[in-house]
Amino acid sequence: MKNAFLYLSTCSTCMRIIKSLGIENANFLQNVKEQMVTTEQLRFLYNYSNSYEGLINKRGRVFAQMKREKAVFSENVYKALLENEYSCLKRPILIWNNKVFLGNAKATVVEMKAALNG
Repeated sequence: MKNAFLYLSTCSTCMRIIKSLGIENANFLQNVKEQMVTTEQLRFLYNYSNSYEGLINKRGRVFAQMKREKAVFSENVYKALLENEYSCLKRPILIWNNKVFLGNAKATVVEMKAALNG
């Protein structure tokens, strides 16, 4: 899998992490609002997490609205959300040397930094 850092440019946490990693001008940055996650990337991430639900940002507006509407969630629904709604992807995600670093937890960011400097 091609190296990528999946983020949302309007997410201040993502932007802070990009700055802390020192990758502001890296050619592997992928703003998911402008360039959606590819089918290949989604498949790779699914193989990593063994679930589409694990890739969902459950604090996002689209997901929250569906929850208020009492939507029934299944792996197929989660997959469709990830394919069609950029804001539903948990972020940031670093795909580096076929390893995945998912989310913004402090420990994850430390692991991202170690992988990038590796």
